[in-house]
Amino acid sequence: MSEETEVTSPRHPPELLQQVASLPALPGVYRYFDAQEQLLYVGKAISLKKRVTSYFQKEHGGTRIGHMVSKIVRLETTVVRSEAEALLLENNLIKTLKPKYNILFRDDKSYPYLKITRADGRKAAQSSGHPSAPQVPRVVYYRGAVDKRHDYFGPYPSVWAVREAIQLLQKVFRLRTCEDTVFNNRTRPCLLFQIKRCSGPCVGHISPADYQNDVDSAMRLLRGETQEVMSGIEQRMMAHAERLEFEQAAELRNQISALSKVLHQQAVDTVGDQDVDILAVKVQGGKACVNLAMVRGGRHLGDRPYFPVHVDQDDPKDVLEAFLSQHYLDVPVPPTLITSHAVDKDLIQALIDQTGVRINAIHQPREQRRAWLDMAQQNADIQLARLLAEEGSQQARTRSLVEALDLVVDDMEQLRVECFDISHTSGESTQASCVVYHHHKMQSSEYRRYNIEGITPGDDYAAMRQVLTRRYSKLAEAVQAGEGKLPDLVLIDGGKGQVSMAREVFESLGLDLSRIVGVEKGEGRKVGLEELVFADGREKVYLGRDSAALMLVAQIRDEAHRFAITGMRAARAKVRVGGSKLEDIAGIGPKKRAKLLQRFGGARGVADASVQDLCSVEGISPELAQTIYQALR
Repeated sequence: MSEETEVTSPRHPPELLQQVASLPALPGVYRYFDAQEQLLYVGKAISLKKRVTSYFQKEHGGTRIGHMVSKIVRLETTVVRSEAEALLLENNLIKTLKPKYNILFRDDKSYPYLKITRADGRKAAQSSGHPSAPQVPRVVYYRGAVDKRHDYFGPYPSVWAVREAIQLLQKVFRLRTCEDTVFNNRTRPCLLFQIKRCSGPCVGHISPADYQNDVDSAMRLLRGETQEVMSGIEQRMMAHAERLEFEQAAELRNQISALSKVLHQQAVDTVGDQDVDILAVKVQGGKACVNLAMVRGGRHLGDRPYFPVHVDQDDPKDVLEAFLSQHYLDVPVPPTLITSHAVDKDLIQALIDQTGVRINAIHQPREQRRAWLDMAQQNADIQLARLLAEEGSQQARTRSLVEALDLVVDDMEQLRVECFDISHTSGESTQASCVVYHHHKMQSSEYRRYNIEGITPGDDYAAMRQVLTRRYSKLAEAVQAGEGKLPDLVLIDGGKGQVSMAREVFESLGLDLSRIVGVEKGEGRKVGLEELVFADGREKVYLGRDSAALMLVAQIRDEAHRFAITGMRAARAKVRVGGSKLEDIAGIGPKKRAKLLQRFGGARGVADASVQDLCSVEGISPELAQTIYQALR
């Protein structure tokens, strides 16, 4: 019997089974779809024929994969040249399309780096004779795209780890951290010089050559070349002593002492490792945690937990391999990986082919490496236990709210709450906020702000009418056409007056009034004494200070208030300091505006900057710098 006739399943269309039987034995990526054209799963294979056929020949039972296979009605495949290409394509598709049955690690914010700027020899010195800022390298915290004109160290697992590294360099090598505009306008050294955290290059307290030596030593230290750094400083110290330059020799002696003290405090045993990632996995209760610890330059920098979705009861090895496949598409991979479970050699080889880095994966380490892995495993256990406890608490709060308000919800996982708040300062910069609670947690990606215009300043009722009308008018039309779905609950931060306004809007749109609930502050505006006001005529309800339902309502209301205030303050600040003028300048888009504000610390700093300072910002030409300079004066 041929292979083609072996693929049989009464649950799937004959066309699908015929397509499976005719697949080539080549590397590639496959995609499964259900009857509603929803993407179910993305996978890779060395042999498409062998891998895809296995889904339809085996009995998967009631597992997650079994449920997925039962829904497949259509198949798409892409043949590639190698497993490395399949790995890259598979995980790009997983990240962009988010299939329902793949283990998915959500994109986290980018990793922070430590950045040391390179000296620009083309920049002229200041009129004082001291070097200008571009001539003097600076150490700074950085997050974003890497610029090849400067040196970057990392990535680091947290902002705290970067700050600690910067403090180390300040203690030992006294590198500057100040902004270029501050540097260029100093006439005497700042406080950091007084407390021996900066060598004062801004006012010539250190020669450019000596400062560059410190920069070079700092970069070698960050690369883990500790002994070389110590030896280099000792040689420079002895050379000064031989030339009877005892003051300079004493400075280097103090530097050696500071470095020795810092290294002793760090208590680092590098066992010859420079850059290592340690990965530990814990799976429990349908949830998983991958804890990633980082060693860079021989120093343990800390760790960061990752929580994938669509895990169900997967093998920890599957979770780990999914993390490796997705994580190292965007993040540089170190030469050594220490893992809590054995990883498929083909996957490691694919990563090597993809990145060009020779990777050594170890899952049964010894000595110091074992201590690192044990620590990472313990942190994974703790983080997963915390997640399960928090989710259990949130689910209990959701259930309590549904019961307290008699909400008709088939699946509490799908309960959707939208909450509105109005914020302004004496009528200035009025903004409304809408925050969303869904899947037992706040969904920050769905938050929205609304600029309120055309009302009497300070009229919160008119502001609430405007934001609710803008939010629900189109949705009401979609609901009436059977194409949309309203939130299960609409919370209004306010009492009878605000609720009455919301009732008018909903009545005009033909929407269900029972969804509207106002959160009225209790006696003395004390937390825990809030009462719920209903738009459909029900009596006010006090749930009780210890009510889990009230805790959830307060959590959502407070988040709406926080989101409204931050938006209002940003808008007010823009108006007061002239930030809007920057937006009105031709040639200044969002990216250039963000770079200018970041470089000079705000709109005031941009307005105070010279044409030369403005030219130092990436993307700002001399002509545009002159235009900005004139427009802000």
